[in-house]
Amino acid sequence: MLTDLDRALLDFEARWPGHAGAKEEAVRTELDLAPARYYQMLGRLIDREDALAHDPLLVGGLRRARDRRRVERMRRVGA
Repeated sequence: MLTDLDRALLDFEARWPGHAGAKEEAVRTELDLAPARYYQMLGRLIDREDALAHDPLLVGGLRRARDRRRVERMRRVGA
């Protein structure tokens, strides 16, 4: 079951796609989290099925983006 913080993280990410300096300041201000902690928590959260049920488009997109980055890292390491 999603907590209020889990829902807040997903809702925040839906409003602030991508990575930018303004987003990191908003993470600090709105969520009272360090950006590194926010991304760590979000990364774990998107692996959960209840998060996928809460916002399938957002979570599915975040999973795909993470998987693409992982493949790119593997290619660079293997090259």
